[in-house]
Amino acid sequence: MSILSRWWRAASLATLTFIASAPVAVAQSTAEAGEALVSTEWLEKNLRNAKVRVIEVSVNPGLYERGHIPGAVNFSWHNDLNDRVRRDIVSQAQFEKLLSAAGVDKDTTIVLYGDNNNWFAAWGAWVFEQYGLNNVKLLDGGRKKWEAENRTLENRTPEYAATAFKASRPDPALRARLTDVVAVADGKSDTRLVDIRSADEYSGKIFAPPGAAELAVRAGHIPGAANVPWGRAVNEDGTFKSPAELKALYAAAGIDGSKPVITYCRIGERSSHTWFALHRILGYKNVRNYDGSWTEYGNAVGVPVNNPSGTVWASK
Repeated sequence: MSILSRWWRAASLATLTFIASAPVAVAQSTAEAGEALVSTEWLEKNLRNAKVRVIEVSVNPGLYERGHIPGAVNFSWHNDLNDRVRRDIVSQAQFEKLLSAAGVDKDTTIVLYGDNNNWFAAWGAWVFEQYGLNNVKLLDGGRKKWEAENRTLENRTPEYAATAFKASRPDPALRARLTDVVAVADGKSDTRLVDIRSADEYSGKIFAPPGAAELAVRAGHIPGAANVPWGRAVNEDGTFKSPAELKALYAAAGIDGSKPVITYCRIGERSSHTWFALHRILGYKNVRNYDGSWTEYGNAVGVPVNNPSGTVWASK
């Protein structure tokens, strides 16, 4: 057994022991990569923990209202975590108002979960970290696993005593811009790009997944980007693969944490899932999410594009 395997086995046993003996003490744990996630078992035991706030961030309308994890509040990806006018994340003032209304303070452990394998919950974690919240976890497996295990759902909207939550200024080190990825495409940066879309999107065979509302007028990918579809990072039940498996997966694409990394997809939500795997689970330090992603890049004028399929844009 390798050193890494022995470490992972020991860490897993230690985590199980910790959870069983002290289920309410997650906020006091150390900054190991495995802390990025909580299990469905752990969350069920901690639903009445006043220091834990569960937040659903799903994309499908009405899902929360039909039934959600007991005590969970609902943050709309479209209306709460995004600016409603310009394409940007929610403002600091609005974010503070949102978290205060949810009863969150500096000592709260936040557990995010959602549909679509936690795409938008991971995007929420990315936004939360930009505003200085580091005690944020994902429910491993998300809504899919919770429901598959027939755990309790309720449709009552909870109310919590408001706080006076204060966020930090947005951290630019977590966010990539168009100029950053163009520099990579032009060979002026050693940053590694990882395109987490499907192989058909990456090759330019299709412009976007079926039914996608946000489209680009060009297909293909950013030159220099490696294609590691987000789904390769998860198991059948929606949980993340082990750190050892994730490390091997990304290392095979030349991503090992030794150089800066930028993740991208179509609108930044799927790439947040990969950002979470690289930054929070594996602990790679310089990982940014490009939320402009292909919708911005594929509509930009004059930028280099690789389009192996040779697909030509036509009005729909």
